[in-house]
Parts: sequence; C-alpha cells; structure tokens
Amino acid sequence: MAEAHQAVGFRPPLTSDGGEVELSPPLLQEIYLSGLRSWKRHLSRFWGRTASQASRHPGGCVVCFVSMGGPDLHTHVALRLLLSYHGWLLETHGVMSSPTKTWLALVRIFSGRHPMLFSYQRSLPRQPVPAVQDTVRKYLESVRPVLCEEDFEWISALAREFLKLQASLLQWYLQLKYWWASNYVSDWWEEFVYLRSRNSLMVNSNYYMMDFLNVTPTPVQAARAGNAVHALLLYRHRLNRQEIFPTLLMGMRPLCSAQYEKIFNTTRIPGVHRDHIHHLRDSRHVAVFHRGRFFRVGTHSQSGLLSPRALEQQFQRILDDPSPACPHEEHLAALTAAPRDMWAQVRKSLKTQAEEALEAVEGAAFFVSLDSEPAGDAAGDTPEPSGDSAASLDAYAHALLAGRGHDRWFDKSFSLIIFSNGKLGLSVEHAWADCPISGHMWEFTLATECFQLGYSADGHCKGHPDPSLPQPQRLHWDLPDKIHLSISLALRGAQALAENIDCHVFPFSHFGKSFIKRCHLSSDSFIQTALQLAHFRDRGRFCLTYESAMTRLFLEGRTETVRSCTREACSFVRAMEHQEKTDPQCLALFRLAVDKHQALLKAAMSGQGVDRHLFALYIVSQFLRLQSPFLDQVHSEQWQLATSQIPVQQMHLFDIHNYPDYVSSGGGFGPDSHRLGQHIRDALLDVAALFQEGQHLKRRA
Repeated sequence: MAEAHQAVGFRPPLTSDGGEVELSPPLLQEIYLSGLRSWKRHLSRFWGRTASQASRHPGGCVVCFVSMGGPDLHTHVALRLLLSYHGWLLETHGVMSSPTKTWLALVRIFSGRHPMLFSYQRSLPRQPVPAVQDTVRKYLESVRPVLCEEDFEWISALAREFLKLQASLLQWYLQLKYWWASNYVSDWWEEFVYLRSRNSLMVNSNYYMMDFLNVTPTPVQAARAGNAVHALLLYRHRLNRQEIFPTLLMGMRPLCSAQYEKIFNTTRIPGVHRDHIHHLRDSRHVAVFHRGRFFRVGTHSQSGLLSPRALEQQFQRILDDPSPACPHEEHLAALTAAPRDMWAQVRKSLKTQAEEALEAVEGAAFFVSLDSEPAGDAAGDTPEPSGDSAASLDAYAHALLAGRGHDRWFDKSFSLIIFSNGKLGLSVEHAWADCPISGHMWEFTLATECFQLGYSADGHCKGHPDPSLPQPQRLHWDLPDKIHLSISLALRGAQALAENIDCHVFPFSHFGKSFIKRCHLSSDSFIQTALQLAHFRDRGRFCLTYESAMTRLFLEGRTETVRSCTREACSFVRAMEHQEKTDPQCLALFRLAVDKHQALLKAAMSGQGVDRHLFALYIVSQFLRLQSPFLDQVHSEQWQLATSQIPVQQMHLFDIHNYPDYVSSGGGFGPDSHRLGQHIRDALLDVAALFQEGQHLKRRA
C-alpha cells in the first residue's frame, strides 16, 4: 500500500548532488513550531465552527464566550477524561462490563444530543508516547519469526545498545513534543513520509476506489458525471455546515475528524526537497480533462449549486466539443506523475507562462477526467470472474490507479474518473488524509447519486437542462519550448511505471462477514491470518507484513502498523502445511493466531504500537545528528507484504437486502511485487473448512 511504499527504507531526503538536506530549524525550535501550528489549527477550527453555526442560523446571532471557568470548559475537560478510557476496547466483542456501560452513559451525557462533525475535537486525548522499552520488546518479538538465530541475536544486541546509550534522550524530546503539540508523530509522518518523498505520486502515493461491482446505474457518461459531481458537492455542503455525524468506533467512541477538513479544494504543490498542501476555503468550479484538453466548469449559479441535469449538460458540451488539443497540452498532466523535484522546477515556468490555467486546475474543488474508453464490465453472478470479465476488472483497477499516465492530475486531493460506459471511480492522493475519510465520502456519493438523485428512464439526470448557462471555459496553456522536453520525459517515465504495475481484482462470494461472525471471530484477523497462509504457499517463507490500523481515537491521529506475521500465525501456517496435523489442532492454532492479531490491533489503535514510535525516535535522532545502528536497521527493512482494508462505514445508506447487486468493488493501493489472488481464495476456503459450518464451502468450491 502507499504508506508501506513510502515508509520502506525511509531516509532523510537527498539533494540532487547527493548531500543530506539540512533538517532545520533545530529540534527544540521544530517542536515549538509544531505546537504553534497546532494552536493555529485549533483557532481555525474554532472560527470555522462559529461560521458554520452562523450559516445554520442566518437570521439570528451567534455569540461565543470563552471562559476559563465556564461550564463549556468543564464539559470538555470531563469528556476528555472519559475519552481517555480504553477498557472497552479490550473487552470481548459483544460483551460489555458494568464500568464500560457506565462510561458509555457518561460519554453520551457529556456529548450532548446532537453532536456536530467537529464537536469532539477539543475533547479528544493526545496520542500517548509508549515506553521505549515496551516498543523495543514488541519490535524484537515481531521480527523473530522472519529472522534466523544469528540475525536475531545481532538485532537484539543493537537494541540493547540503543536502550543503554540513546533511547532515554530521544524519548525525552518526544515527551516534550507530546506535552506541547497536538500529536507527537502525525505532522512528522505527513512531512517526512509524504511531503518530502521525491518519488512519483502515481502508484507510490495514490490509491483508488471503485464503482458498484455488478451495476452501472446509467451508461450515459455525462449523466453519471452530473449526478456524481452534484452528490460530491452536496457532501461538501454538509461538511462545511458540520452536518456529517462524527464517526463512532463500534458505535461508542468518537474518532478524530481533523482529516475531513482537506477533502475538497486541496492540491499538493510540488517543491524542491519538500511539497506543501494548499487548501482553499471554497471553490465554485471543477477542472475537467477530456481528450487532451482542460476545461473549467462552474458548479454554482447565483441561486446555488447547479442541478445534476445542468451539470450533465455542461459535461455533454465538453464531450461534443470537436476542438483538438494544443501541442503538448494532451500530455501536460504527466508532469504531476513525474519525480517531485523535476515537477517543482517545471511548475515554476508553467506558473509564469500559464498562471490562469494552472490556478484553475489547482484551485478546483476536485479534478474530473472524462475518459474515452469503457471500463469495469461487471462479473455477473459468478462467484469468481474468469476470462474477459476478470481481465476487465483488472484493467479497471489499473485505469483508476495509473490511467495512461497523463490523464489524471495526481496533485489534486482526488480525481473523479468517469469512463465512456458510465462506470466511474476515484484516484486519491494520500498525503492529506487516509482511506476511511475518502471512503466515507465515496459511500455517500454512490448512495446519493444512485438512490437519492436517480436517473430518468432514458438514462439522463432528472430535471431539465439550463440553456442559459455559459459554455465550459476551455483552459489555454502557453507552454514554453523549454518544458516540452520535460513533458516528454515525464510521460515516458509515467508510462513505464504504469506498464510495470500489475493489478488483480477478484470478488470473493463463497462466504462473507456473517460466516466469520458466526465463528465468533474478528473478520480482519480472520483475513490477515489467511493471508499469511496464502503468502507462505506462494513464496515458501514468512515475511514482515504491514497492515494499516487507525489511531483516530486521539487528536490528529492517523495510522499505525500492525505487524501481522506473528509467531502464532506462523505456527498455524506450518500446521496447515503439515499433513499429520488434524483439523482440531489447526483450528486451535488458528484461534491463537487470531487472538494475537486482535491484541496487536487493539494495542496499535490505543497508541501502543511499534512503528510510529520508532519512526518518531528516528526523526529525533536525525535532528540531533545522533547515529543509531538499531534505528538505521529498523528503517531499512522491507515490507514484502502490505495490506489494508476499508470497511463500509455507513451501512444505512445501502439496502443490501432489496438491492444486493449495489455493492462496491472496494479499492486498492499500488500493488506489491507479486499477486496472491488464487492463493488467497484457496487459503480462505481452507481456513473456513476448519469450522464445521464451513466444510460445505470447501466442497462446493
């Protein structure tokens, strides 16, 4: 996945001549500035909330009091103390103790009756800094299954040396940052893993989200674009007014909503050595790409948001426009897929020569690509697609992830892609937020454009066109000769990278979450343990495995790594491959592996993971120019298997009983170096067969 791609072998960025970039200002000043940025964000959110409340009551007056002793402060302090309790997370699923019931009742009382999206932000606890001894112990435990005895003794010696000589100093600085800034690691994670990465965003940083698997609501490309764009802007409207209900983990615990702030009107601007994220408060247009040409399409009139039918009309005008692309304009967007230093240099010239067109793209609410080819033919009712249908799904995923290398503006927070047959999807840049945020938006979009807005019998958006609307504005690029070569080089690199990517998508319908629940198991742990079996069958060995877990229980938390290749999982895999082991023996080992994975997942979610702490310690060591062979070794390790999952967050939006075909294909990241599709299918069925209820699934397959 993108995080694993970026985090592998993390090193301070290098200049073009090979020297290290100065990590300046000095560490104490960096910690001070980190806290200062935190306070600025808090104030921005406070005034944003005030403006949102004012917009909800246009005829009245909103008065805000800030009192050090007022009841509002007492409420937030009490709620923060309550939200620091994690005992509920450690309880058996489906069982709630009396203390947790009391805690939940108090949380609901102090939360108020109608919490808004950002209501909990001031009350969320900070992400804790784990004890360094615990982190090192957990790290050594995680690498034990993949190292020989000699290598394990070597890394253990480095760890002992680190704890003795350097750990306490590095930990002291992290504790200082913990007390001063909102989050001790998230801003550095964004800075060094994403914004300072000099690799192409395509494949390395972006990810994709897919349409319904078996249904395309309309084959009319412009109509699908009209409804989808309208639905996305409805989501933005609700977001601006904080009408999106805060996400509650397991229906109980609110998660941090900070990442929602930059979904729209956001672009990652390339820089030499470091990018930055540029976010606008509002944007009243989208940038559209079709057959090598760029357009600016207004999304609002004086009376408000354009109707879906009016937006369809505008997109159809673009599709019907016969004008050709200007020289080099067709491949211009390949620059956003180039290495970041190269794109940063070229952008300086582009900003001088074509400032208006560049600002129209970078200042858009989001980017829209009207592709000229169809994609994503449904696999029908077959449990496993084969032949042309399977290849079509693979090509569909590849088109969303990489396109043709020049038909996506990879810098935008997300690009909406509509294919000629009405299929659609998203390409999402990763720096500004993690998958659950864009996933939440995408669920709303699919449900709204299909079930709420709908289509007429002839496949067009409902309503009537608006002939008074001006034509979409064609953007003109005055491209200087000196960047023509850069465009050609960027295109060649993007196409080479795209051709080197192999995507494989396969729906699995032999069983699902309900079966796993009946086995009294976590679906995530079930899948992760089966993945270990699949990988071992493919490669004949175990490897470090990256699974992303969220840390949004804490203020401005992002992700943590669950190291899924455990000794318990390896014992289960060996038993499955050992012919003398009985099914009951394998099942007992499987349950141990699942329990271990659950413990690791809960530890990661509660701020007691391994990798973000080690990452932050490493950053401090680099600021201090303190050499640590242990930290150097940790950050040179390769994640050979990287995994992630995006659960459906808003089941109430979809009626799977009456409309079972309206199920999304999910999404994915840039793939690893090998494909496990068939092995995963077989591993899942073999694991299911260990349970009496699942034996018929194996026989049926």
